[in-house]
Amino acid sequence: MAAAAVRAWGRRGGVAVLRGALAAAGRACSTGAPVRAPSTAAQELQSSGRGRFLLDHAAPFSAFLTDSFGRQHNYLRISLTEKCNLRCQYCMPEEGVQLTPKSELLTAQEIITLARLFVKEGVEKIRLTGGEPLIRPDVVDIVGQLYKLEGLKTIAVTTNGINLTRLLPRLKEAGLNAINISLDTLVPAKFEFIVRRKGFHKVMEGIHKAIELGYCPVKVNCVVMRGFNEDELLGFVDFTKDLPLDVRFIEYMPFDGNKWNFKKMVSYKEMLDTIKQRWPELEKLPCEASSTAKSYKVPHFQGQISFITSMSEHFCGSCNRLRITADGNLKVCLFGNSEVSLRDHLRSGASEEELVQIIGAAVGRKKKQHAGMFNISQMKNRPMILIGG
Repeated sequence: MAAAAVRAWGRRGGVAVLRGALAAAGRACSTGAPVRAPSTAAQELQSSGRGRFLLDHAAPFSAFLTDSFGRQHNYLRISLTEKCNLRCQYCMPEEGVQLTPKSELLTAQEIITLARLFVKEGVEKIRLTGGEPLIRPDVVDIVGQLYKLEGLKTIAVTTNGINLTRLLPRLKEAGLNAINISLDTLVPAKFEFIVRRKGFHKVMEGIHKAIELGYCPVKVNCVVMRGFNEDELLGFVDFTKDLPLDVRFIEYMPFDGNKWNFKKMVSYKEMLDTIKQRWPELEKLPCEASSTAKSYKVPHFQGQISFITSMSEHFCGSCNRLRITADGNLKVCLFGNSEVSLRDHLRSGASEEELVQIIGAAVGRKKKQHAGMFNISQMKNRPMILIGG
């Protein structure tokens, strides 16, 4: 009902009606708990003349980035390239992928044009992905251009870490303020088996360089697969003892060509049980409503751990993410196979208003939740490397 009211009023309009509809709807947060009533101070502010003015004149979140279930999408992930210097088994098919011709990939200017449009509509965080984003020659310049966008609060990157030590000082200077580094094993020989390339020590150097430059926490993404690395859970937790890391254990997800099998998936609860046997004092940490992670900490450890439970306990109800692939397609759901080419509309001369309408229509078609892991495994979708991690 509230989302329908937003769309009826159009772009950034009808704030009073929207706020009233949301209040009347009595929405619950993603945990199922009711939204707390405003504090006495907040109520006084709202009843005061100044508070009333601010409420009545504040721009609502963009209707075009709000879906039919009321989810507001303020987080955009942009893939900079389909290429990668590793061949991770859960990401890229063993035989490789058919790469898109360079002329059909987004240029740096097109990336910035689309990013500016999304930020105008309310996006506050942009994450650069790939492929491996740090092999794109103009990545530092792209970060610098994003940093100039008024309203953008966070510029992040997800990287395999191979080129990180060399590039990070310049990336930080350009405006990069958050890092996720992929590392699925702490054993060098196993690293080569999982990613089909050498480079373990370069990744470790990249992690320590990020810490040295003041990134806190440095997020480490670990895809857990039975028979590959589930025996290293305790080692990864111990990795957080003296370092400001957030090791994120990710459930193995099905994508084209990665030979996903339910038996290979280690669920969040199984991982948590294993870790609690060693550290029964493990503490659960609070999280934001839109967070994809369930976070925990061993008392007195400098870092923490998190679980990304995409398969066993999806977080679709609080999803705030959109994706743009390297060839310019908008994906409103990681696991959905519906895409809209923003590149084609951009190159055909579509106006900013027309692009916003196209984006809004795609967001409006976003489903309530993904199809479930068994159905997803049967669906036609891109390999992860062609989506953007």
